[in-house]
Amino acid sequence: MKIERLVYCGTPRFAVPVLEKLVEAGYPIPLVVTQPDKPKGRGMEMTASPVKQCALHLRLPIAQPDKIKNNLEFRAQLEAIAPQAIIVVGYGRIIPQWMIELPPLGNLNLHASLLPKYRGAAPIQWAIARGETVTGNTTMRIDAGLDTGDMLLQREMAIAAEDTSETLAPRLAAMGAELMVETLRGLEKGSVSATPQDPAHATLAPILTKEEGRIDFHRSAEEIAHRLRGFTPWPGAYTTFRGKGLAIAALRPVAIQLPCAQIALVESRLLVGCATGTAIELLEVQPEGKKRMTVRDFVNGYRPHASERLGS
Repeated sequence: MKIERLVYCGTPRFAVPVLEKLVEAGYPIPLVVTQPDKPKGRGMEMTASPVKQCALHLRLPIAQPDKIKNNLEFRAQLEAIAPQAIIVVGYGRIIPQWMIELPPLGNLNLHASLLPKYRGAAPIQWAIARGETVTGNTTMRIDAGLDTGDMLLQREMAIAAEDTSETLAPRLAAMGAELMVETLRGLEKGSVSATPQDPAHATLAPILTKEEGRIDFHRSAEEIAHRLRGFTPWPGAYTTFRGKGLAIAALRPVAIQLPCAQIALVESRLLVGCATGTAIELLEVQPEGKKRMTVRDFVNGYRPHASERLGS
């Protein structure tokens, strides 16, 4: 089957390279679907999604329905286009059954994990937070479940020791764009077949909450470090000091045993005890209401002492 019509559904920056690559590969896209403009910034000005901005630049038709499940006008619009496939990348809406059944090749999703691991809204963040050294992308057919559909193609990518979700996401997006084009070409040729996921190996990557960034010093130093990297830029890592918030911008694990959450000053270094006989060295912090600063400036300004604890 030669693919002559695609509908593209996406919203965040992660979804932009896929749209660009599909256009570059020559696939006709008579409609781009993205979420409505939202207020943003101090002025709360209405701002278009990254995918809408890309579609405007590419001069592609755009739809921004508030809801899609029972939207008869939107349904009629898609039925009139009769796409052979609908591409979904970070759209941010649950795809209704009528939309799943509409195109003969299905709704094809790019998911930033090696499914069935890390099903859910935040696969990149959780893969780093849980200390993975390898992740990747999966193209799959959407079904009624949460990232449970049959897999089409997968490709691995190493997670570097210094990677955060900010540095890893663009690399995965670029690789995923190539993988989606490869998937479509394989479907056209009949060389790509669907493989069911094994639910026994499934793990979840739920949407992040602010609370995930609160440091639990009963975790190991390595786990705390992984979570900081995974949850950068949001929700980050934070605790309290002297009853006020303290964001931790940079840290590293050290092999020193201290009571959990207790501070130790070793020369100009500020250490905090964690679980399993480990500790973290704080490198950069941001006290509540203050600018980000080095630990040297923090120690000179606040003069913490060894009897104090963080998080209490």
